[in-house]
Amino acid sequence: MNVQHEVSLLVGEIQRLGSKNADGQTCVKFGVLFNDDRCANIFEALVGTLRAAKRKKIIAFEGELLLQGVHDNVDITLLQE
Repeated sequence: MNVQHEVSLLVGEIQRLGSKNADGQTCVKFGVLFNDDRCANIFEALVGTLRAAKRKKIIAFEGELLLQGVHDNVDITLLQE
């Protein structure tokens, strides 16, 4: 898969699993995304796809790298619906 395709799939999964925040943006916790069976089947390297989407300013999250367990409660915010 190419990166752009994976990023577009990621946007769809964030919309599916997330909820709107006070600003009307869709947010999902990293742990929810990481532990979702459908996401596990779609993304070989979820963290890499997240980083690519962040570089393209499609999503936002604190820090540079998200790790399972440690960052499960970090919000991933969709900047472009």
